[in-house]
Amino acid sequence: MKQAPPPSQVLDDQLLQAVAERGGVKQFPANAVLVTEHDESDSIYILLSGKAKVYGSGANGREVVYTVLGAGEYFGEMTLDGGPRSASVMTLEPTTCVIISGVNVRDFLARHPDFALHLIRKLIGLARRSTDTVKRLALDDVYTRIAKLLDELADVDGEQRVVRERLTQQDIAERVGSSREMVSRIFKQLTIGGYVSTKDRRIVLHKRLPSGW
Repeated sequence: MKQAPPPSQVLDDQLLQAVAERGGVKQFPANAVLVTEHDESDSIYILLSGKAKVYGSGANGREVVYTVLGAGEYFGEMTLDGGPRSASVMTLEPTTCVIISGVNVRDFLARHPDFALHLIRKLIGLARRSTDTVKRLALDDVYTRIAKLLDELADVDGEQRVVRERLTQQDIAERVGSSREMVSRIFKQLTIGGYVSTKDRRIVLHKRLPSGW
């Protein structure tokens, strides 16, 4: 089975404890906005438990989800250059975070090269994903983007594959940069064709999705 999130994005227990000691712990309910795009704050948030989505929104109210973070992951490092927040972050479930001021983060980086290396690797990963996202949006149609997303998220469960994360069609639309109506039309056809179904609010893949639609 696939492991998520990727190991390079998660702090090991020893490093997590060391950096967490520099901040304060705070609990948030589901659907709480932790930071907003273009804010000038510079704190870093480390998730101890729960999940949060990193997203951007347009003037028309539409959103695109860049990634979903889980325990051991962190966000806010992009503000270390003195610039504003590059994205908004909202909790998807009750979440506990350690919040560390930018000053304390910079001091910790100077004293702990292992954290600096982890941060560099994370930023490289972000750059790679950004390049892949731009490529997909430019070259792939909506169906192809949906098929790739489902393939990345699905785990083997007997003779089927199951997307463990409970995703609504709106969630999928936000992740692939499309409208919910388009996602609904594609899922309707995939369901009629016997490729997918929904069980306990999870998407089940019954067979390999077609390469094109």
